[in-house]
Amino acid sequence: MMSQGFQAFRGKRVLLLQGPVGPFFANLALDLRGAGAQVFKVNFNGGDWWSSPSRCFSRVFNYRGRPADWPGYFRLLVQRLGIDTVLLFGDCRPVHGGLAGICAELGIELGVFEEGYLRPNHITLERGGVNDNSPIPADPKAFLPYARMEEPAVLPLGSTFGAAAFWAMAYFLISSLCKPFFWHYRHHRQLGFLDGLHWIRSYWRRRYYSAVERGMQERLCGEHDRNFFLVALQLSGDAQVNFHSDYERIEDFIIQVARSFAAHASAEKVLVFKHHPLDRGYSDYRSLIERLTQELNLQGRCFYIHDQHLPTLLDHALGVVTINSTVGLSALGHGCAVKTCGRAIYDLQGLTFQGKLDEFWQFAHLHAPGRTLLRGFRNYLLTHNQHNGSFYKKIPGQPLHCGVIWHRASDEWLASVRASQPASDEHFPRRHR
Repeated sequence: MMSQGFQAFRGKRVLLLQGPVGPFFANLALDLRGAGAQVFKVNFNGGDWWSSPSRCFSRVFNYRGRPADWPGYFRLLVQRLGIDTVLLFGDCRPVHGGLAGICAELGIELGVFEEGYLRPNHITLERGGVNDNSPIPADPKAFLPYARMEEPAVLPLGSTFGAAAFWAMAYFLISSLCKPFFWHYRHHRQLGFLDGLHWIRSYWRRRYYSAVERGMQERLCGEHDRNFFLVALQLSGDAQVNFHSDYERIEDFIIQVARSFAAHASAEKVLVFKHHPLDRGYSDYRSLIERLTQELNLQGRCFYIHDQHLPTLLDHALGVVTINSTVGLSALGHGCAVKTCGRAIYDLQGLTFQGKLDEFWQFAHLHAPGRTLLRGFRNYLLTHNQHNGSFYKKIPGQPLHCGVIWHRASDEWLASVRASQPASDEHFPRRHR
């Protein structure tokens, strides 16, 4: 949606709904208004209100009604304001569910932000939806022309954990204090003062795990080099799991993977469950994994780790199993075989293992991703929906308030790619939506 930069929003009437925690949407509004757009904002809780100062917007609305009445309110609001573009973060959040259909019906362009597909240095902005709701083609041939493109340089962001933790704690605290003013609001996960304390627990757990798991990375990359399968666990309550997989809980995924590994992997192979770093303060699967280790006789072959350096692990892993985490896409970049157990944008013939999970343990070594297809897929993402930056901290030296580099390939390059493809986009099937 940023193919022409902010100047494309001149004269537009833009509505921002719920954004990432922190001031990103407020800064984005300043950039949009600087380009000549009128920008409106709807807040749903105290955290939204706190991070959306009225000076940044043409007008701000605080929705205090019941969730069931919100879609009707939204329809009337966009019609009354003459909105032609809606921007939001996460299309599966309760306050955003169902709005894509209303926007399509009314001819309103919908842009959805999400954490970067190509982490850690990118954010995602897609037209219509993200993840399994993405308009990304499902046919691998769609990406091959992009393999000729030179991948643009990326400015590294460094760690964003501290900034994300600060904004999250402030957001949760203020949302809790303002609960009486937004009584009917229901968040997609626990929302309150105690939720902010999870980030403090996460900090102390990180220190604890760094001590008790000292030497584990060296052991995996040495003693078990190219002999272990890495299982990338996702956030508890992740929309990717709830909406784009058949699992109800992360625990169900852990149980399935452990039992499949015990039944079908050869005796010398090792299974490693890696906890999601942002879920450290919320969930702990140690007792479950220890029980499964005993029950399935996996002593010495099953490990549970937390904060080891992921790129190094991917360089030494035999294969990666995930529901649909972006870790799978990172693993492909390291030449690692990947099995997805949910619906993922990168689950394509020629990139990921297309057989059953029970077969992956035996045949992963034969299914490294195709380099040309992977290069084309990455360049397609960089051209269409990935932007160098973060929601939680700015890249120094960037002139825009939101601090993101809205990189795009040149018009000449895009024209050459389109010329090499069929005239109709319908040639390439879209993902199920």
